[in-house]
Amino acid sequence: MTSSDARARFLENPYILDLFAGPGGLDVAAHMLDVPSLGIEWDKDACETRYKAGLPTWHADVSAVRRDRFHELPKDLNVLAGGPPCQTYSIAGGGAGRKALDEVKKLIRALVDERACEEKIDEQLAKLEASGGDSRTALVLEPLRYAIKALSCPNREGRPFDVIVLEQVPAVAELWKVYKEALEEGLPREGGGRVRYKVAKVATLHTEAFGVPQTRRRTILIARLAEHGAPPLPAPTHHSYKSLKPKHGGPDDENVVVSAVQAALPIEGAEVPLRPWVPMRDVLMATEERPDGRTSSFEIVSNYGSGGDPKKRGVRTDGQPSFTVTGKVSRNAVRRPDGSPHDPDRMTIPEAGILQTFPPNYPWEGGDKSQQVGNAVPPLFGMHVLAAALARPPAPEEKLRENWTWAADDKRAILRKEGCGDPYECGSTCPKPEDQSSPSTSSKSARPRTGASAKRSAK
Repeated sequence: MTSSDARARFLENPYILDLFAGPGGLDVAAHMLDVPSLGIEWDKDACETRYKAGLPTWHADVSAVRRDRFHELPKDLNVLAGGPPCQTYSIAGGGAGRKALDEVKKLIRALVDERACEEKIDEQLAKLEASGGDSRTALVLEPLRYAIKALSCPNREGRPFDVIVLEQVPAVAELWKVYKEALEEGLPREGGGRVRYKVAKVATLHTEAFGVPQTRRRTILIARLAEHGAPPLPAPTHHSYKSLKPKHGGPDDENVVVSAVQAALPIEGAEVPLRPWVPMRDVLMATEERPDGRTSSFEIVSNYGSGGDPKKRGVRTDGQPSFTVTGKVSRNAVRRPDGSPHDPDRMTIPEAGILQTFPPNYPWEGGDKSQQVGNAVPPLFGMHVLAAALARPPAPEEKLRENWTWAADDKRAILRKEGCGDPYECGSTCPKPEDQSSPSTSSKSARPRTGASAKRSAK
């Protein structure tokens, strides 16, 4: 096969395997680009959302699928994407992952340099957890383990993933750099030789620089098989935001700064001039198309402390982008500029989803919807990252403002049968009920479930 033939195959038929898929942020992004995807998600609540949204999903533990069911995955999956759980690496989390960075780096090198057997790696991870680590820390290794597993899976005939896309909180940048070195050095084949990738510079991007009405930073890694050429970083479309003067926003305001990625131009395809960042009022205020929006000015009071003082709450006006949408988003108070309560006086789940750039009627199902929304990749941001990785033009942002088509009950039953092994309940391959979130109570097509714990997702 010539290099031009390989490039044509890569461009024509992308099919995404989305690890740690959550409620569907990256899948909605793929939908915008008309690219099919299959998600693997551990949390039952997120799976209920995905089924109602019509998204193909395996309700399963990512690690278990790699160990026991990798050969069952569709062999034409050629794009590997993943955003492993970030709590142990984030500032808001306990920080176990940050303390274990050096150990995890060593394991990345072991996977690539020694092709260490899975059992040996698992033993080392178990020791790390036993010494006070967090079991979720190891999940950051899964994308690399999937990429290596693909090279020895008989069902794939040794075919590697053409593209790898990873995203995480900025604290994981050092790990992504080790990933970059490993992928460029090459992943080992069982019979000898290496499969090499070209990797874009590991970068921390501001989501508001891509039109997301929210300040949020994500560190990304984009890799392509060397034969496909080096991938670019996604080109920003909007100005970044810096909170110096909190009341106003726009291209001439002191709040507007040029992001590090933009300052490092040239980035092919960057829009010039960049548009102003998007304020909350542009997406949450009532319009003819969305009459159920807020009808008067408002401010958001953060649930988190500011400047190191837990009692001092940050405030943003509707003329600014939102604070980062987290799993505690429903605790953020909404008030009028004079300090009186707004109606509703808390951020609603649909509003939080819109700030994440999900479609306005996206079908949030199951329990702990705030956590689902907060864990998700903003689809608009994800779309720009995927477009850069797949050498496709970005899709129009207007697609995310269109109503989402919910899956009918019979379609949801089919998706649940494919994802759980049963059209009505979890099957033998699903995570155990006591390890999952509380069951959906709003799904009309689901039978009542018993024995499920109300324990929240650990993701």
